[in-house]
Amino acid sequence: MKRSRVNEILKASDAFIRSFGHVLPPFAYLSPAEMKARRGDLSAIVDRRLGWDITDYGKGDFDKLGLFLFTTRNGDNADLKSGRGMLYAEKIMISRQDQISPMHRHDLKAEDIINRGGATLALKLYTAAPDGTIDKSLPVNVVTDGMRRQMKGGDILRLQPGESVTLMPGVDWHAFWGEGGDVLIGEVSTVNDDLTDNVFAEPIGRFAEIEEDEAPVHLLVSDYDKWL
Repeated sequence: MKRSRVNEILKASDAFIRSFGHVLPPFAYLSPAEMKARRGDLSAIVDRRLGWDITDYGKGDFDKLGLFLFTTRNGDNADLKSGRGMLYAEKIMISRQDQISPMHRHDLKAEDIINRGGATLALKLYTAAPDGTIDKSLPVNVVTDGMRRQMKGGDILRLQPGESVTLMPGVDWHAFWGEGGDVLIGEVSTVNDDLTDNVFAEPIGRFAEIEEDEAPVHLLVSDYDKWL
């Protein structure tokens, strides 16, 4: 992705989020120079990869295959092992109309995916076989807003604004997109690790490769190692 396109998406996404009365935390608006100058104060942000995240999954067609994310808080995997401390994470995401976030699952992260507003959030769901691969013959058992629900593998779960689904690690394969319009999505989960805890059904990258055709307005989490 070109940096100019990333900058456009950042600005449009911030406006979309604000249109629902949601405002991102102050660190979202730090410039790259401010982040570099204050690096010592930002360890909790940088080390836990809080902030902007725009991905085309390495395929170069963000409008068809992509996702906007902003991680607002995140714990540490060490906390999960001890069972104490900051065991949770939170994201805000935008799924544009017919923009696919591809089929994947997590080994560690349990998550609630919440339609925070806009159009319908559509999720295609499968259950994992014992070896972790997709088993299309198995039923899908999920909880939607506290209610147990059984579906056939490959069925589409449609969430209206205010509705949510709980997805469990090692079990629930899922792909999702906005149906009928753009969707503001909330994610509340156990500790998030996008470097190692995404298992995709097809060979695909988690982060976009950035072509630096202009200066970044804000850094992405995938920029931190290079820029800071």
